Amino acid sequence: MILDSSIDLVRESLVLMMTLSAPVLGAALAVGLVISVLQAVTQVQEQTLTFVPKILVMTAVAVLATPWILSMLMEFSVRMFSGMP
Repeated sequence: MILDSSIDLVRESLVLMMTLSAPVLGAALAVGLVISVLQAVTQVQEQTLTFVPKILVMTAVAVLATPWILSMLMEFSVRMFSGMP
């Protein structure tokens, strides 16, 4: 019984972690792809060129997604603590 609920809790937390990190990682992927295409078109092969735009976009997405992230974390926490004996 305890083992089953522990496995479910770990599974739910991993799914939640992947769900919450998806917007930030997706934005980083999109910016990296756009910058890479621009570098290929212009033949500028500077590795540090993608760093600043990725950081800025990831920060912006994280700030914009903060209310959603916090609500998801609160729902998970309430569900987790309410299920404790």
